[in-house]
Amino acid sequence: MKRVLVVGAGGFAGGFMVAEGLRRGYEVWAGVRATTSRKWLDDERIRFLELDFDKPHGWAERLRAALPEGEKWDYIVYNLGATKVVRYLDFNRINYEYLRDFTNALKLAEMVPEKFLYMSSLSAMGPGDERNYTPFTEEMIPSPNTRYGSSKLKAEVCLLSSGIPYIIFRATGIYGPRDHDYFLMFESVKKGFDFSVGFRKQMLTFIYVEDLARAVYDALEKAPTGEVYNISEPRSYTQKEFRKICSKVIGKGFVLPVRVPVWGLKIVSWAAEKIGMLRMKPSTLNSDKYHIMKQRNWNVDVSKATREFGFNPEISLEEGVKRSVEWYKTEGWLK
Repeated sequence: MKRVLVVGAGGFAGGFMVAEGLRRGYEVWAGVRATTSRKWLDDERIRFLELDFDKPHGWAERLRAALPEGEKWDYIVYNLGATKVVRYLDFNRINYEYLRDFTNALKLAEMVPEKFLYMSSLSAMGPGDERNYTPFTEEMIPSPNTRYGSSKLKAEVCLLSSGIPYIIFRATGIYGPRDHDYFLMFESVKKGFDFSVGFRKQMLTFIYVEDLARAVYDALEKAPTGEVYNISEPRSYTQKEFRKICSKVIGKGFVLPVRVPVWGLKIVSWAAEKIGMLRMKPSTLNSDKYHIMKQRNWNVDVSKATREFGFNPEISLEEGVKRSVEWYKTEGWLK
């Protein structure tokens, strides 16, 4: 039986990664804070490793104490990260420094795994080709234009020189049951409105969370180390196509498309960010997210992942939206 540790298991995608490991017969450990909700980590087979990510000095001892002497995790999935923060310095602290300290602790404890899969983001690449909409490939030179993307790229660079046998996933927009950000879009469509940004064509890509979880273990089992992979459903959608799929699944006959000019989004994002700072709560809309939302090109070439570990998403966007909406309705999120 292979042993896997999912760091950041309490997050939206982390819970699905834990579930997929159990489904495959792994001994699954969930790396969480003591205060992390375990609502979606209630399977009795899950073993827990509690870590205080702001106090890394005792990590090596805690890692050694978790397992019998001389043993280690075969695989580690590092899913810990922040997508929105109150202070932008927190992106560097959470997305880069936590990873650096954790990998250092692994080496100090002599518990470097066979493979270490890091969940990065397509935002590490920056805006790309917004004229011809050339798909992102792994060979392109990253040029992030957000603090979030820069922190993810910094973490990637850290792994390159760490001596850790890494695999890096640059995932596009992840959606599915339990996710809050895409839920807000579905809720808006349910009310009859579809908000989009700018007047130029925007190509969107998605990956259903269960397809992502399957890809994680397929890569751990089959992919070589030292590689970076783009992860997405292998096609893109216009905002109109996305709206049609959502309205069809939700059962909304007419949805009014509302286009917000880029300058308008910039003002709203700035205001939302300042309100979030006053409340000491991260805002979904902020100056950093503004750059992500105005980006026109999210096309992704996933042929490398398909070729090297058989990446083949099973869930189309329509099916994924259907499953998500059903869950939101069952849980009372979407009324």
